[in-house]
Amino acid sequence: MNKAITDGLTFMPPAFAAGLAQWSSGDGTPGSASYDGAANAALVPADADFGGCLEMVKTNSTQRLRYMGQTPLLPGCYLRITARVKAISGNLPSVRIAGWAGNASDSNVGGLVESGPTTNLSLYGEVVTVSAIVGTGARTGVDMVWGDGAIYGHFGLDLTGGNGGVVRIDDLVIEDITAAFHRDMMNWVDVRDYGALGDGTTDDSAAFLAADAAANGRRVLISAGTYRLASSVTLENPVEFEGTLSMPDDAILSLTKSFDLPTYINAFGDEVLAFKKAFQSLLNNADHEGLDLGGRRINISAPIDMAAAVPNRTEYAQRRHIRNGMFYVENSSDWDTEQVTSPASYATSNHWQLTDVDNIANIPVGALITGAGVGREVYVREKNEATRVITLSAPLYDAVGRQTYTFTRFKYVMDFSGFQKLSKFSMSDIEFLCNGRASAVLMAPAGLIFHVKDCFFTTPKDRAITSPGDGCQGMLIDRCQFLSNEGNLRVQDRSTVAVNANANDVKIRDNRITQFRHFAVLGGTSSIITGNHWFLGDNEPDGVRVAGLVLTATQNRATINGNYVDNCSIEWSNEHDPEPDFASEFSFSALNITDNIFQSIGSAPWSRFIVIKPHGPGHFINGLTIAGNMFRAIHGNLDRVDLVDTTFADLDYSRIRNVLVQGNSFQSITQGIENPARISHDQNALDNVWTVDCSGPLPFGGYAQNVDSVVARGKIANAANVANYDFPYVSTEQGTNRDRITLRFSENTVGSVTVLARIDNN
Repeated sequence: MNKAITDGLTFMPPAFAAGLAQWSSGDGTPGSASYDGAANAALVPADADFGGCLEMVKTNSTQRLRYMGQTPLLPGCYLRITARVKAISGNLPSVRIAGWAGNASDSNVGGLVESGPTTNLSLYGEVVTVSAIVGTGARTGVDMVWGDGAIYGHFGLDLTGGNGGVVRIDDLVIEDITAAFHRDMMNWVDVRDYGALGDGTTDDSAAFLAADAAANGRRVLISAGTYRLASSVTLENPVEFEGTLSMPDDAILSLTKSFDLPTYINAFGDEVLAFKKAFQSLLNNADHEGLDLGGRRINISAPIDMAAAVPNRTEYAQRRHIRNGMFYVENSSDWDTEQVTSPASYATSNHWQLTDVDNIANIPVGALITGAGVGREVYVREKNEATRVITLSAPLYDAVGRQTYTFTRFKYVMDFSGFQKLSKFSMSDIEFLCNGRASAVLMAPAGLIFHVKDCFFTTPKDRAITSPGDGCQGMLIDRCQFLSNEGNLRVQDRSTVAVNANANDVKIRDNRITQFRHFAVLGGTSSIITGNHWFLGDNEPDGVRVAGLVLTATQNRATINGNYVDNCSIEWSNEHDPEPDFASEFSFSALNITDNIFQSIGSAPWSRFIVIKPHGPGHFINGLTIAGNMFRAIHGNLDRVDLVDTTFADLDYSRIRNVLVQGNSFQSITQGIENPARISHDQNALDNVWTVDCSGPLPFGGYAQNVDSVVARGKIANAANVANYDFPYVSTEQGTNRDRITLRFSENTVGSVTVLARIDNN
């Protein structure tokens, strides 16, 4: 590169023969004394060695000669200043190239080296050549490193030593030798050529920006060294790191053309810091849609506070994505679970809060809350230490008054809980290799559309994905693998949960989940759970089976379709209802369970696949479809597939409405279910009142409330074996359990009928 050629710049000063008015005996700045008419300087028109030259008598301890014109010094450029000098008579002085560094304000840039190496003149008449190189970068061979602060110089030479000597000086030569350090044909520019020092203390931010501006599509090379960037830097060209960076936590490095984790690892030399800095840039640069982890494994020994990595943002709602890598959890005490117990008060009138909380300062946000009357997966959404109030992720079903609660804070690989709100955030093709030491992802307390797809959650210690608030609104979880750390434990001894959600519109699709305590605890409504396989069994003979999928909203509006429900149940409760007794709200309603595979292996015969568990009296079913499912038991039979868990309360069976149970198949299930139930009855003893037992096939122990049809399957005969053509009338809800109907004829008869009975009043 030669700026005289490429940019038409003039570096050469005029010859002395053009006059001495442009040559200063001071620093060369306007107003400094010139040699024009000076008593100690004269032009020599025809020197044998130099031709025209300047003859000077040294009269000062440092005799200066400076060109008064401004010689430009552009970023990345290197100039060589050369002078030929010979001693004529008197004391033999020393000589050196020197200059004065000027900035954009025409002031001297302090603290710079402004002279080159000194050469002693030892013989009269001997031509001595002195030179020095000045440039912006601290390159080997550069005598005067002026960085990016100086934009021009007044160049010349100094005579030092004893006074009285006479010297002759040939015309000064200034030439661009940038090509000796780098050339345009190279596809990179080096930040050192633009003033970066890489000493770990000097702020090299301006030099980085200058190099980037000069790159014009070429790579910016950060050569070996440690570069301190004291402020945010955005580089618009590709970047290559040989050296490393140090930056304040709040300073952002945006590599718009090299935005991937491997580049940030090269930049910072530390995988975790690099990830934090890359994530910081992801949320602060409009050019970044997603962060590619480059297939790298990031070893982590402590939770990553995702909000702390981006201290300038508490909310974010642009689409952003992290993909393609692994987080490997190393052994460290930083993963140790925190647990605090503390008394607090609860009232249904303020059911989203615990009040008058003791020791609140020590209770961490995001902690799981347990205690009497607390449902599953209730978390500390936020806290106010001044008012001693904790905001809950879900209400408590039976905790009115004051009691001691336990607050358990799991530690997560990615902890987003420090954000107030995070929306449209997604992750894909990431493995969280938790090694039984850490949980995986703690979401923000608010937000929309958190999407996780094609990820592996391998051996989480406590939780895979946790929502401590409403950040799960519209959450999507697709094609992920959840692999438990508790596969060697009995079902009843496990405590881990793969997923929880509190808000509505969750979609969980095509995932595989093995051997957690629960696959998912969903507190919202309008969920779609489809195409998943969750297996929660163990090898214990006649083993206990628990809920794989827990739904806690009564008016549920959920679809559970096409799943493989393996060795566990779907449990429908209202444990997040602050007033669980039925009042005037929608009761258990609007749930579709269709076309699933239910399988149980070696389970206790009293195990069930579909369980309704009311936490207060008065509830009923008002809209439930169970259709097209396949129920199968292996290594033993199950008594039946349905159950109402009356631990807290029973259903009001008299109010059941809109229940459809049909088209299901049952293998090794002692009693199948359907509604309406087709029941065959054979009356072998003469009687005018036939009692038909409907208790077996009617689901959930419901009353025989209605009969859709009664069809005779042959002759109805009286005592004389004469056909009776009466149409009997029906009495429903007969017997102690109200699960029988009676058919009444005008006389004693025998025969067979098929009855279509149902538990609901449509």
